[in-house]
Amino acid sequence: MASVASTEQRVAVVTGGNKGIGLEICRQLASNGITVILTARNENRGLEATDKLKEFGLVNVTYHQLDVKDPTSIARLTKFVESTFQKLDILVNNAAESGIIVNYDEFIAFKDGAGYAEVNDENALLLESIIEQPYNLGEECMKTNYYGTKAVTEAFLPLLQLSSSPRIVNVSSNYGELHWIHNEMVKAEFRDIDNLTEEKIDGIIQRFMKDFKDNKLLENGWPLTCAAYKISKAAINAYTRLLAGKLHNFLVNCVHPGYVITDLTSNTGHLTPEKGAKAPVMVALLPDDGPSGVYFSQMQISSF
Repeated sequence: MASVASTEQRVAVVTGGNKGIGLEICRQLASNGITVILTARNENRGLEATDKLKEFGLVNVTYHQLDVKDPTSIARLTKFVESTFQKLDILVNNAAESGIIVNYDEFIAFKDGAGYAEVNDENALLLESIIEQPYNLGEECMKTNYYGTKAVTEAFLPLLQLSSSPRIVNVSSNYGELHWIHNEMVKAEFRDIDNLTEEKIDGIIQRFMKDFKDNKLLENGWPLTCAAYKISKAAINAYTRLLAGKLHNFLVNCVHPGYVITDLTSNTGHLTPEKGAKAPVMVALLPDDGPSGVYFSQMQISSF
């Protein structure tokens, strides 16, 4: 494979960079000589995380506040990157919300501690007292995971266009795979990449949110467990393919990092954040002849 053509200093923005996989992505990119802007909603946590990396000798990491749901916050970050670096090479959209409330003790005991491996629709009734998915958290999940990712991406496109090797990495999940959706019409819409548009993705989300609010997930073939999270990630996978089709000089991909021990998985995963970050970092550093518009399940290209 050809190496990246440019030898100039490369700059990356990582959303949700203060802990878990995000923090590890920052560390590994910085260890590869990339200048990293670690972003987080909470300034204290963001600065703490940045200081921690600097203690490891990674002086090429800078903190900047970012709330992906706040257009003013996004605008401040893009202005900072433009005035400081004049361009952006790598955008890693990692910030995410689960949309659920977990009864931790019961969850750990569920199915002998199998965790999210057993969070599927066959077990939906058993999970009712363990995992709650209130509508308001589902809304916030969708605003962060899909609309927030989209807003940050669109804000940075002009600066990414100025890079000789632009990369967009959307940290997704195997929960975004289409087999979780039982509505064949919705699956067909997501699969029909030639006719897919942002408006169609919005339409799917609006139908889902209405059914979610009206308690009609089962009758209309939506996921029953972690429903908003699953639809948000299916939507971001579709948006990734859409963007890759439009941006021919970019590499735009989505990646499932694996089942990682983080707050998002209630610390029930199998992989350390260090191992979970390996795939997103690999995708961020793909050579110029690398694939675009694909879904990586950890280190391998997989099916949507």
